[in-house]
Amino acid sequence: MHILVSNDDGYRAPGIAVLTEALSADYQVSVVAPERNCSGASNSLTLERGLRACQVKPGVYYVDGTPTDTVHLAITGLLENKPDMIVSGINAGANMGDDVLYSGTVAAAMEGRHLGLPALAVSMDSYTPQHYESAALAVLQLLKTLSQAEFAANTILNINVPDVPWTQIKGFRATRLGNRHQSAGMIVQDDPRGDPMYWVGPPGEAQDAGEGTDFYAVSQNYVSITPLQIDLTRYDSLGELDNWLTSNNI
Repeated sequence: MHILVSNDDGYRAPGIAVLTEALSADYQVSVVAPERNCSGASNSLTLERGLRACQVKPGVYYVDGTPTDTVHLAITGLLENKPDMIVSGINAGANMGDDVLYSGTVAAAMEGRHLGLPALAVSMDSYTPQHYESAALAVLQLLKTLSQAEFAANTILNINVPDVPWTQIKGFRATRLGNRHQSAGMIVQDDPRGDPMYWVGPPGEAQDAGEGTDFYAVSQNYVSITPLQIDLTRYDSLGELDNWLTSNNI
């Protein structure tokens, strides 16, 4: 199997190095990742300029674009042999609950799924992970039986791993997305010229974090696996929306 590895932390991030080394023992691996850290890039594409790809060594490229750019380019123009699936990560920092809306890690996996390939997004529950190998082992274990999974064709698996040694991982849990409290407000600082600069505040603490959520599973030292879909339509509201439009002659 040919696996495309990408991320949003950049091609020099330690997480992608650990993941690539682990996968390379059993699979053909191509790495196409952003040139720099693009955390929070979500599904953005670069449309106002061309992209440049640089080969660092055989099978490893960086792109001066977003995570979505890298996967799109890898599949549709850069790699001679199309990959069989996408693994995005290993991200420094969890992507649980509301995080998935902003995550470049999840977006890279989503672009792969959008282009017709199975996709995993893998993140550590720490911004300074000490146990990337736990996430790598989790991915390897899942890949052994992934071909037997009966998921919908448009499913993306969002995987979050506690930052503990593999021996302390209790197992795997199928979870739903929790959600966070509202994030902190903008942080204002003056630049050297005295003009204001605005920094996005830290994310809110977990709010919906009960049993069954990704937050809960990770807090109990389980690997959280949440199935995500590309189609964002809220089907249970279509009838109500249609009735409202009809009754108001809109």
